[in-house]
Amino acid sequence: MSDQNLFISGPRLKWAPFLSQGRQFLPHRVVDRALKRSFDVSAALTALIILLPLFVMFALAIWAVDGSSPFYRHRRLGRGQKSFGCLKFRTMRIDSQEALARHLSENPAALAEWNLTRKLKDDPRITPIGHVLRKSSLDELPQLVNIIRGEMSFVGPRPIVEEEIEKYGDAASAYFAVRPGLTGAWQISGRSDTTYAERVRLDRQYVESQNFAGDILIILRTIPAVFMVKGSY
Repeated sequence: MSDQNLFISGPRLKWAPFLSQGRQFLPHRVVDRALKRSFDVSAALTALIILLPLFVMFALAIWAVDGSSPFYRHRRLGRGQKSFGCLKFRTMRIDSQEALARHLSENPAALAEWNLTRKLKDDPRITPIGHVLRKSSLDELPQLVNIIRGEMSFVGPRPIVEEEIEKYGDAASAYFAVRPGLTGAWQISGRSDTTYAERVRLDRQYVESQNFAGDILIILRTIPAVFMVKGSY
């Protein structure tokens, strides 16, 4: 099995998949899997230690808004279709579900946007501190714990909820073949400014061509993508 070529064209990262369309997905090489997992654990532990003061500062700022837990655990599906609690800093109001339902029922355009991307540019659920954390993607830092626990990886498809499986269609098997990632091809390719179909395509191509060197390149490209905050809301 030959290594995959990864190249950059324009603002987006392009993948050259090693499988022809319709061929069965093949497992990653053992060496790449071992390197990926070793990197995940060591890098996540190091990051947690370095970023501990930042964690404390954000947690206190969130708690000061309404006196509730600064962390949020949302059920997501990971490798092998196993459910896990995906951790985030809480960026939404306590009554977020009621606020969302009310907003969608009163705004047809918002409902169409939600059905297309599962996100809203003008989201009534998000708190002021939540807007800051989301724009900078810092709300996802607690997922370092998920990485250490083996539920996530630094690089991979973003974790999905059960309702999103049907949107992946026949690409779902590729998604469930790997751990979901803290970052990935979608995050450096426009994020929420892309359609959901584009997200699925990027996730599938990542899984079909994934290798450790490509993961490192995605991580490096994530840094400027975070500072540009394009597609982050």
